[in-house]
Amino acid sequence: MAIEQIKMPQLGESVTEGTISKWLVSVGDKVNKYDPLAEVMTDKVNAEVPSSFTGVIKELVANEGDTLEVGEVILTIEVEGGEAPAGNAAAADKVDTPASTQTEAPTPADQPNKARYSPAVLKLSQEHGIDLTQVQGSGAGGRITRKDIQKVIESGDIPTASAAAPAQPAMAQAAAPKVDAPVAAPQATAPKQAAPNVPVVPGDIEIPVTGVRKAIAANMLRSKHEAPHAWTMMEVDVTNLVEYRNSIKGDFKKKEGFNLTFFAFFVKAVAQALKEYPQINSMWAGDTIVQKKDINISIAVATDDALFVPVIKHADEKTIKGIAREITDLAGKVRAGKLTSAEMQGGTFTVNNTGSFGSVQSMGIINYPQAAILQVESIVKRPVVMNNGMIAVRDMVNLCMSLDHRVLDGLVCGRFLQRVKEILENTSKENTSVY
Repeated sequence: MAIEQIKMPQLGESVTEGTISKWLVSVGDKVNKYDPLAEVMTDKVNAEVPSSFTGVIKELVANEGDTLEVGEVILTIEVEGGEAPAGNAAAADKVDTPASTQTEAPTPADQPNKARYSPAVLKLSQEHGIDLTQVQGSGAGGRITRKDIQKVIESGDIPTASAAAPAQPAMAQAAAPKVDAPVAAPQATAPKQAAPNVPVVPGDIEIPVTGVRKAIAANMLRSKHEAPHAWTMMEVDVTNLVEYRNSIKGDFKKKEGFNLTFFAFFVKAVAQALKEYPQINSMWAGDTIVQKKDINISIAVATDDALFVPVIKHADEKTIKGIAREITDLAGKVRAGKLTSAEMQGGTFTVNNTGSFGSVQSMGIINYPQAAILQVESIVKRPVVMNNGMIAVRDMVNLCMSLDHRVLDGLVCGRFLQRVKEILENTSKENTSVY
């Protein structure tokens, strides 16, 4: 028999970690290839992780609620064909060793991977001021895993460089500077001080932060920290669009079986403008700016406790009817929990329908690593001074755009918004077909 590993898959574009929300198997269960093993949550999608092998579950490495980096082992499975690798045999021996002997300090020869740290481990250790040379690794070859660091943090007993024993091995002393940066101590104290500063009195409700909410928070924080946000807004007269849509929405629903929403018109206008201003359809990649060929519009769909961003692929090639159908289908899948990871990937620009709950002005956070996001606000009737000097009641909407100033400048964004405005203000029964 051989022991194989199942690792955390990448469940969406720019997704770097996932949270085990529910195990669907237990140790000793026999599973077939492609059987679901666990439900995993990310900030973009909830999905099931399938088995890559047929065999018997040997060990559940992670617990429900644990968050793991993409590529980290979540479970091991025993499959037929060959003997268990030496590394797994060594791990089994370690489990059978009496507790009294586990405290013996392993030699460097027993831990060839002790000083090999993943980016996630380094980041966590630096944030909490942890001296990695004093942490016992549970990974292969003594490697320290993210789970090991989380256990240290939860224990509250943080090993720091100043607390290290004087007779520290030379290898450990050499490794310490990797993580003991001068800024580590201030970063470590901030998270611990945050919780006590929030007074909790009788009647207050403490709501646990779910894996999805943690992932959303991490991505939003990353976007705000890495992307220098700038904002611009433009008001658009959509009176003709409103009259056109309202005149055909009843017949459209009877004929097609789904609603023709205002949002479909906005997405179509944005897709058309992106084709004319491809600079907006770009991403920051460090040494380069990647201008994407495909125009894939991400749309935000909220549930009671999470936000999902499914993607309308090749939106510039679709009719208003086609876009309306996709909006309906994707929103339905989100709320039914049936959205797949493939439907969350490939987005190049985000359009957010903030007007659906009455907002008239907002500044969105960019959907990293995209370069911009457009907030479509609520359509409201307002008195407007017309070109002839007369005042008329018109249907007006604000378009609010957030942009990554590393990638985009105000000039191109202003021209892009002007083009979106022009398309929308010229949408009418005479000029526009939904088919």
